[in-house]
Amino acid sequence: MNCTHPMTVKEGEGMGHKTRKDVIHNFQVKFFAMSLLNTFPWDSLDREIMTTTASDIIVDILQKTCLHPICLKNPPSLKYRRRFLTELIKRHEKFAAEPLDELYEALGEVVCAQEEDMCYKTYLLPTGDAVSLAENVTLISQGTTGLVTWDAALYLSEWALENTHIFKNKTVLELGSGVGLTGIVVCRSTSLTKYIFSDCHQTVLQRLKENITNCLTNCDSNSASVCVEELDWENASDEQLQRIQANTIIAADVVYDPDIIACLVRLLSRLLNCKVEEKHPDVYIASTVRNPQTYNCFKKELEMAGLRHIVMKDSVTQVFPYNRASTIEMIKIYV
Repeated sequence: MNCTHPMTVKEGEGMGHKTRKDVIHNFQVKFFAMSLLNTFPWDSLDREIMTTTASDIIVDILQKTCLHPICLKNPPSLKYRRRFLTELIKRHEKFAAEPLDELYEALGEVVCAQEEDMCYKTYLLPTGDAVSLAENVTLISQGTTGLVTWDAALYLSEWALENTHIFKNKTVLELGSGVGLTGIVVCRSTSLTKYIFSDCHQTVLQRLKENITNCLTNCDSNSASVCVEELDWENASDEQLQRIQANTIIAADVVYDPDIIACLVRLLSRLLNCKVEEKHPDVYIASTVRNPQTYNCFKKELEMAGLRHIVMKDSVTQVFPYNRASTIEMIKIYV
């Protein structure tokens, strides 16, 4: 993948330029992120179809989704594309007398193809660049949840985009990097010194390295040193933690299993005591609070370890298409 892959949107013709443009753009952004189909602006599409030629806007959407160069190189899952095209055909047939050959040709290409375990999700940055990540089709596979992007990682990425000063000229360590979205966004949008991705599952580490190569190689905006570290929270050595020398530590969706909370807090305590230039590192953690009991257990463990925290309550502009209805909390931890 090239460093920049802008998703430009062609202006509509006739009345309602902005509405037409927004509808097409919304479809494109949601399609590449593999958003649930019921979150697409289908009603807005219906209204646009009624004020213009049905085939025109459908073809525009098709060109910006299934026929876009990003889809040809880094496609969403076959199952997802089949469902999307089927729904698009239904909307077209509702208003148009004649079938649209381009739609059926696109559907024909994916109907007979064999589904793979891996697909791509692509996230559009405010700059217009796109980050395409290889992810697993299923949420849990090969004994890990680390092969997909979770909502807290999207939120942490959005927060990073609004707080680039926090990372400027810093060495950043990310715990539980997974497929790499947050780190890639930070590297593409900030002027940092070094970024250390980390995880412990071998399959996740391999996928992470592939995504970093795909998204950061030959990227002019990325001047930072980048590396991937195998970091076992329970067994990390003092030498490894001292060598990392991180000014800033971030993590997303690492508080989900009561069984790993104690070793996570022990690791955070050790990292916070690894001073860099006589300063304790800054630690920021974003969590989707699925189970309040588990999350409260994490906070109690922090307190028992002598670590304090504050909740970051500043609003964060939503950039990526995901459900903000769930509770996502961002905290800063310090000694």
